[in-house]
Amino acid sequence: MNPAKAEQQKLRLAAFADEIAPDLDTQIRHCRANGVTHFELRGVAGKNVLDFDPALRREIRQKLADNGLGVVSIGSPIGKVKLAEPFAPHFDRFKIAVELAEFFEAPFIRIFSYYEAADRAEVLRRMQAKVDYLRGRAPVLVHENEAHIYGEKGAACLDLLQTIHSPQLRCAFDFANFVQAGEDPLANWPLLKPYTAHIHIKDALRGSGQVVPAGEGDGHIPEILRDAYASGYRGFLSLEPHLSVAGQFTGFTGPELFATAATALKRVCQAQAIPLATS
Repeated sequence: MNPAKAEQQKLRLAAFADEIAPDLDTQIRHCRANGVTHFELRGVAGKNVLDFDPALRREIRQKLADNGLGVVSIGSPIGKVKLAEPFAPHFDRFKIAVELAEFFEAPFIRIFSYYEAADRAEVLRRMQAKVDYLRGRAPVLVHENEAHIYGEKGAACLDLLQTIHSPQLRCAFDFANFVQAGEDPLANWPLLKPYTAHIHIKDALRGSGQVVPAGEGDGHIPEILRDAYASGYRGFLSLEPHLSVAGQFTGFTGPELFATAATALKRVCQAQAIPLATS
Protein backbone atom coordinates (compact mmCIF):
# COMPACT_ATOMS: atom_id res chain seq x y z
CA MET A 1 0.00 0.00 0.00
CA ASN A 2 1.41 3.41 -0.96
CA PRO A 3 1.95 5.97 1.85
CA ALA A 4 -0.95 8.20 0.80
CA LYS A 5 -3.36 5.26 0.76
CA ALA A 6 -2.09 4.04 4.13
CA GLU A 7 -2.65 7.50 5.62
CA GLN A 8 -6.25 7.51 4.39
CA GLN A 9 -6.89 4.31 6.33
CA LYS A 10 -6.00 5.92 9.66
CA LEU A 11 -8.56 7.37 12.06
CA ARG A 12 -7.81 10.79 13.48
CA LEU A 13 -8.14 12.02 17.04
CA ALA A 14 -10.19 15.07 17.93
CA ALA A 15 -10.97 16.50 21.35
CA PHE A 16 -13.18 18.86 23.28
CA ALA A 17 -10.03 20.79 24.13
CA ASP A 18 -11.74 22.97 26.73
CA GLU A 19 -11.72 19.88 28.95
CA ILE A 20 -7.94 20.39 29.23
CA ALA A 21 -7.97 24.05 30.31
CA PRO A 22 -9.74 27.31 29.40
CA ASP A 23 -6.53 28.78 27.92
CA LEU A 24 -6.14 28.27 24.18
CA ASP A 25 -2.36 27.88 24.22
CA THR A 26 -2.64 25.17 26.89
CA GLN A 27 -5.33 23.40 24.88
CA ILE A 28 -3.14 23.43 21.79
CA ARG A 29 -0.02 22.25 23.62
CA HIS A 30 -1.68 19.24 25.22
CA CYS A 31 -3.61 18.28 22.08
CA ARG A 32 -0.37 18.21 20.11
CA ALA A 33 1.36 16.24 22.87
CA ASN A 34 -1.38 13.59 22.78
CA GLY A 35 -1.68 13.17 19.01
CA VAL A 36 -4.93 15.14 18.66
CA THR A 37 -5.15 16.77 15.23
CA HIS A 38 -8.51 18.57 15.46
CA PHE A 39 -10.56 20.52 17.98
CA GLU A 40 -14.21 19.92 18.71
CA LEU A 41 -14.54 23.63 19.38
CA ARG A 42 -16.73 24.28 22.42
CA GLY A 43 -15.03 26.80 24.69
CA VAL A 44 -12.02 29.09 24.99
CA ALA A 45 -11.19 31.56 27.78
CA GLY A 46 -14.38 30.63 29.61
CA LYS A 47 -16.58 31.60 26.65
CA ASN A 48 -18.92 29.28 24.79
CA VAL A 49 -18.15 28.89 21.11
CA LEU A 50 -21.36 30.70 20.11
CA ASP A 51 -20.21 33.75 22.07
CA PHE A 52 -16.77 34.20 20.51
CA ASP A 53 -16.26 37.74 19.26
CA PRO A 54 -14.63 38.29 15.84
CA ALA A 55 -11.18 38.92 17.34
CA LEU A 56 -11.24 35.67 19.32
CA ARG A 57 -12.45 33.74 16.28
CA ARG A 58 -9.55 35.05 14.22
CA GLU A 59 -7.04 34.35 17.01
CA ILE A 60 -8.20 30.75 17.39
CA ARG A 61 -8.16 30.08 13.65
CA GLN A 62 -4.67 31.53 13.26
CA LYS A 63 -3.17 29.72 16.25
CA LEU A 64 -4.67 26.40 15.21
CA ALA A 65 -3.31 26.84 11.69
CA ASP A 66 0.11 27.81 13.02
CA ASN A 67 0.19 24.56 14.98
CA GLY A 68 -1.07 22.30 12.20
CA LEU A 69 -4.47 21.77 13.86
CA GLY A 70 -7.98 21.97 12.48
CA VAL A 71 -11.59 22.08 13.70
CA VAL A 72 -13.72 19.00 13.08
CA SER A 73 -16.89 20.25 14.75
CA ILE A 74 -18.53 23.24 16.36
CA GLY A 75 -19.38 21.76 19.76
CA SER A 76 -22.51 23.85 20.11
CA PRO A 77 -25.21 23.62 22.78
CA ILE A 78 -27.94 23.93 20.12
CA GLY A 79 -30.96 21.90 21.21
CA LYS A 80 -30.03 21.99 24.90
CA VAL A 81 -33.11 24.03 25.78
CA LYS A 82 -36.62 23.09 26.80
CA LEU A 83 -38.99 22.51 23.94
CA ALA A 84 -41.39 25.05 25.49
CA GLU A 85 -38.87 27.86 25.03
CA PRO A 86 -39.34 30.13 21.98
CA PHE A 87 -37.74 28.72 18.85
CA ALA A 88 -36.84 31.94 17.02
CA PRO A 89 -34.08 33.14 19.41
CA HIS A 90 -32.61 29.66 19.55
CA PHE A 91 -32.70 29.37 15.79
CA ASP A 92 -30.73 32.62 15.62
CA ARG A 93 -28.10 30.96 17.80
CA PHE A 94 -28.10 28.01 15.44
CA LYS A 95 -27.31 30.37 12.56
CA ILE A 96 -24.23 31.51 14.49
CA ALA A 97 -23.12 27.88 14.75
CA VAL A 98 -23.43 27.52 10.97
CA GLU A 99 -21.45 30.71 10.45
CA LEU A 100 -18.73 29.39 12.75
CA ALA A 101 -18.57 26.03 11.00
CA GLU A 102 -17.98 27.84 7.72
CA PHE A 103 -15.44 30.22 9.27
CA PHE A 104 -13.41 27.37 10.77
CA GLU A 105 -14.05 25.01 7.82
CA ALA A 106 -15.50 22.46 10.23
CA PRO A 107 -17.45 19.64 8.57
CA PHE A 108 -19.77 19.09 11.57
CA ILE A 109 -21.99 20.99 13.99
CA ARG A 110 -22.98 19.10 17.12
CA ILE A 111 -26.63 19.49 18.12
CA PHE A 112 -29.20 18.04 20.55
CA SER A 113 -32.95 17.42 20.44
CA TYR A 114 -34.49 19.42 23.30
CA TYR A 115 -35.33 18.88 26.95
CA GLU A 116 -38.85 18.00 28.12
CA ALA A 117 -39.61 17.05 24.54
CA ALA A 118 -42.95 15.28 24.75
CA ASP A 119 -44.14 16.81 21.47
CA ARG A 120 -42.45 14.66 18.82
CA ALA A 121 -43.94 16.66 15.97
CA GLU A 122 -42.44 19.90 17.27
CA VAL A 123 -39.03 18.30 17.76
CA LEU A 124 -39.11 17.11 14.17
CA ARG A 125 -40.30 20.50 12.91
CA ARG A 126 -37.36 22.21 14.59
CA MET A 127 -34.85 19.66 13.37
CA GLN A 128 -36.22 19.94 9.84
CA ALA A 129 -35.90 23.73 9.96
CA LYS A 130 -32.20 23.37 10.76
CA VAL A 131 -31.66 20.89 7.94
CA ASP A 132 -33.55 23.16 5.53
CA TYR A 133 -31.36 26.11 6.51
CA LEU A 134 -28.27 24.09 5.58
CA ARG A 135 -29.47 23.32 2.08
CA GLY A 136 -26.66 24.22 -0.29
CA ARG A 137 -24.15 24.61 2.54
CA ALA A 138 -21.34 22.24 3.49
CA PRO A 139 -21.75 21.63 7.28
CA VAL A 140 -23.47 18.49 8.52
CA LEU A 141 -25.41 18.32 11.79
CA VAL A 142 -24.41 15.50 14.13
CA HIS A 143 -26.95 14.68 16.83
CA GLU A 144 -25.57 13.54 20.19
CA ASN A 145 -27.60 11.19 22.39
CA GLU A 146 -27.53 13.44 25.46
CA ALA A 147 -29.34 12.73 28.73
CA HIS A 148 -32.94 13.91 29.13
CA ILE A 149 -33.44 15.07 25.54
CA TYR A 150 -35.80 13.59 22.95
CA GLY A 151 -32.98 11.59 21.39
CA GLU A 152 -31.53 10.25 24.62
CA LYS A 153 -32.06 6.60 23.69
CA GLY A 154 -31.33 4.61 20.59
CA ALA A 155 -34.89 4.20 19.29
CA ALA A 156 -35.57 7.95 19.46
CA CYS A 157 -32.25 8.74 17.77
CA LEU A 158 -33.18 6.36 14.98
CA ASP A 159 -36.61 7.96 14.71
CA LEU A 160 -35.06 11.41 14.21
CA LEU A 161 -32.60 10.21 11.61
CA GLN A 162 -35.06 8.10 9.64
CA THR A 163 -37.85 10.66 9.70
CA ILE A 164 -35.74 13.66 8.69
CA HIS A 165 -33.89 11.40 6.25
CA SER A 166 -31.21 13.84 5.20
CA PRO A 167 -27.46 13.42 4.63
CA GLN A 168 -27.06 16.68 6.56
CA LEU A 169 -28.39 15.13 9.77
CA ARG A 170 -26.22 12.31 11.07
CA CYS A 171 -25.37 10.67 14.39
CA ALA A 172 -22.58 11.46 16.84
CA PHE A 173 -22.41 8.13 18.68
CA ASP A 174 -21.67 8.53 22.41
CA PHE A 175 -21.03 5.33 24.37
CA ALA A 176 -21.19 6.72 27.91
CA ASN A 177 -24.44 8.59 27.35
CA PHE A 178 -26.18 5.38 26.33
CA VAL A 179 -24.80 3.56 29.37
CA GLN A 180 -25.98 6.36 31.66
CA ALA A 181 -29.42 6.17 30.02
CA GLY A 182 -29.62 2.51 31.01
CA GLU A 183 -29.07 1.20 27.48
CA ASP A 184 -26.49 -1.12 25.96
CA PRO A 185 -24.43 0.72 23.31
CA LEU A 186 -23.72 -2.63 21.67
CA ALA A 187 -27.46 -3.06 21.01
CA ASN A 188 -27.83 0.49 19.68
CA TRP A 189 -24.81 0.33 17.40
CA PRO A 190 -26.39 -1.75 14.59
CA LEU A 191 -29.35 0.65 14.51
CA LEU A 192 -27.26 3.80 14.31
CA LYS A 193 -24.19 2.59 12.44
CA PRO A 194 -25.60 3.53 9.00
CA TYR A 195 -26.09 7.11 10.23
CA THR A 196 -22.94 7.52 12.30
CA ALA A 197 -20.62 10.19 10.91
CA HIS A 198 -18.81 11.03 14.15
CA ILE A 199 -17.85 9.15 17.32
CA HIS A 200 -17.45 10.62 20.79
CA ILE A 201 -15.12 8.75 23.12
CA LYS A 202 -16.13 8.47 26.72
CA ASP A 203 -16.96 5.35 28.69
CA ALA A 204 -19.10 4.78 31.79
CA LEU A 205 -20.00 2.15 34.36
CA ARG A 206 -23.45 0.64 34.33
CA GLY A 207 -25.46 1.47 37.45
CA SER A 208 -23.41 4.30 38.89
CA GLY A 209 -22.93 6.03 35.53
CA GLN A 210 -19.40 6.98 36.57
CA VAL A 211 -17.33 8.12 33.59
CA VAL A 212 -14.08 6.19 33.10
CA PRO A 213 -11.34 5.99 30.43
CA ALA A 214 -12.14 4.21 27.17
CA GLY A 215 -12.33 0.44 27.54
CA GLU A 216 -12.72 0.51 31.32
CA GLY A 217 -16.50 0.78 31.42
CA ASP A 218 -19.60 -0.83 29.97
CA GLY A 219 -19.67 1.11 26.70
CA HIS A 220 -18.32 -1.79 24.61
CA ILE A 221 -15.94 0.68 22.98
CA PRO A 222 -13.44 -1.95 21.74
CA GLU A 223 -16.05 -4.11 20.02
CA ILE A 224 -17.91 -1.18 18.46
CA LEU A 225 -14.77 0.56 17.22
CA ARG A 226 -13.55 -2.72 15.73
CA ASP A 227 -16.82 -3.12 13.84
CA ALA A 228 -16.93 0.56 12.82
CA TYR A 229 -13.46 0.36 11.33
CA ALA A 230 -14.14 -2.96 9.60
CA SER A 231 -17.33 -1.46 8.16
CA GLY A 232 -15.45 1.45 6.61
CA TYR A 233 -15.59 4.22 9.20
CA ARG A 234 -12.64 6.53 8.52
CA GLY A 235 -13.67 9.58 10.49
CA PHE A 236 -12.67 11.01 13.85
CA LEU A 237 -12.60 9.65 17.38
CA SER A 238 -13.36 12.67 19.50
CA LEU A 239 -12.20 12.64 23.12
CA GLU A 240 -14.81 14.02 25.52
CA PRO A 241 -13.44 12.38 28.67
CA HIS A 242 -15.46 14.13 31.45
CA LEU A 243 -13.08 12.48 33.94
CA SER A 244 -13.25 15.29 36.50
CA VAL A 245 -16.47 17.26 35.97
CA ALA A 246 -19.48 16.60 33.74
CA GLY A 247 -21.75 19.62 33.49
CA GLN A 248 -24.80 20.48 31.42
CA PHE A 249 -22.93 22.62 28.92
CA THR A 250 -19.33 21.61 29.43
CA GLY A 251 -17.00 19.13 31.09
CA PHE A 252 -13.55 19.23 32.62
CA THR A 253 -10.77 16.69 32.71
CA GLY A 254 -7.48 18.58 33.18
CA PRO A 255 -4.15 17.96 31.44
CA GLU A 256 -3.08 14.85 33.36
CA LEU A 257 -6.39 13.01 33.10
CA PHE A 258 -6.71 14.09 29.48
CA ALA A 259 -3.44 12.29 28.78
CA THR A 260 -4.85 9.27 30.64
CA ALA A 261 -7.97 9.36 28.42
CA ALA A 262 -5.93 9.68 25.22
CA THR A 263 -3.61 6.85 26.23
CA ALA A 264 -6.57 4.58 27.05
CA LEU A 265 -8.12 5.21 23.64
CA LYS A 266 -4.82 4.56 21.85
CA ARG A 267 -4.49 1.30 23.78
CA VAL A 268 -7.98 0.23 22.68
CA CYS A 269 -7.22 1.07 19.06
CA GLN A 270 -3.92 -0.77 19.14
CA ALA A 271 -5.58 -3.86 20.55
CA GLN A 272 -8.19 -3.74 17.79
CA ALA A 273 -5.60 -3.11 15.04
CA ILE A 274 -7.11 0.31 14.28
CA PRO A 275 -4.43 2.67 12.95
CA LEU A 276 -4.42 6.26 14.21
CA ALA A 277 -3.03 9.37 12.57
CA THR A 278 -0.92 11.53 14.86
CA SER A 279 -0.30 14.56 12.65
